[in-house]
Amino acid sequence: QVQLVESGGGLVQPGESLRLSCAASGSIFSRYTLGWYRQAPGKQRELVASITSLGNINYADSVKGRFTISRDNAKNTGYLQMNSLKPEDTAVYYCNSKRGPSDVWGQGTQVTVSL
Repeated sequence: QVQLVESGGGLVQPGESLRLSCAASGSIFSRYTLGWYRQAPGKQRELVASITSLGNINYADSVKGRFTISRDNAKNTGYLQMNSLKPEDTAVYYCNSKRGPSDVWGQGTQVTVSL
């Protein structure tokens, strides 16, 4: 079973950038689909981006062209590079890994975009 720890959240102004990291341990990270989700206050958790073990990538329409998901299997770490941040990107961001019946979540990291 993989364990996940997110880092890199914070408070930024509109237009700025952040990079989130997701450190994995406990299993073979490269075999898992890695996803980044977010949940804003009063809203449902939504998929932001995902990358499969084969490198297939999917983005939510709201972040296409601004966010980039990647993974470094040698470091057992996934990343979400977020550029041109907007106030509506404010949320708790969660890292997720899936493989077969395994569905593991990190604890989340807060991203706040505000003047």
